Amino acid sequence: MLLDIHEIASFADYFIICTGTSDRMLDSLAEAVLEAAAKRYDLDGKLQGLAASGWLVIDLGDIVVHLFSPDQRSYYRLEQLWEKGKIIVRLQ
Repeated sequence: MLLDIHEIASFADYFIICTGTSDRMLDSLAEAVLEAAAKRYDLDGKLQGLAASGWLVIDLGDIVVHLFSPDQRSYYRLEQLWEKGKIIVRLQ
């Protein structure tokens, strides 16, 4: 999901929220995001968290990528917390 939060947050313009079904998938998603951001957009992303915890965050400046396990995504419910943001894209 791509969520536009620029009108309600001062620290970022967009959240990207994804779910990975295993630690390996979360690590692979994080690696792919960091690599693509560096190669295509010359962005130096900062990764925080561990796949084993079920939540990885990649700070790309105006874009923050959240990679969740299904349980952690359900628990934290960022979509509901930031419901005043505008959903730009939702894929399932």
